[in-house]
Amino acid sequence: MKRIETRVLINARPEQVWSTLTDFEAYPDWNPFIVKLKGKPVVGTTLGVHLKLGNKTPQVFKPKVLVAQRGGEFRWRGKLFVRGLFDGEHYFKLRPFKGGQTELTHGEQFSGLLAGLIMRMIHAETVQGFGLMNRALRARVEGVVAK
Repeated sequence: MKRIETRVLINARPEQVWSTLTDFEAYPDWNPFIVKLKGKPVVGTTLGVHLKLGNKTPQVFKPKVLVAQRGGEFRWRGKLFVRGLFDGEHYFKLRPFKGGQTELTHGEQFSGLLAGLIMRMIHAETVQGFGLMNRALRARVEGVVAK
């Protein structure tokens, strides 16, 4: 199993971060990595995730929501073609931090027959995408909180 995990500290409470993270309609306005997200943050539902790696055309995935704990964790699992080939479990964990801040852990666990091969091809761009999204989310949330 392969994993990518990033962290960012956001100057807002977990509920405020959650509100922006689950406002899917606004993703095209601020998110450079997940450029479009359709669906609802409800366990068992299917999302339409439009993911942009580097300069490539966005790819569309249809993962199922596994966890949607308000202010705590949002997690989904997707697959490439069939389960077991290249699967990804994407997650966002929100943890209250001192001074009304939130530590966001943004990551994904990859598994399946092609995980090693595909991860060698997309690892750097995926890490970059996570970082871009983290910084954009922080700017978006902190901008809303400052108003």
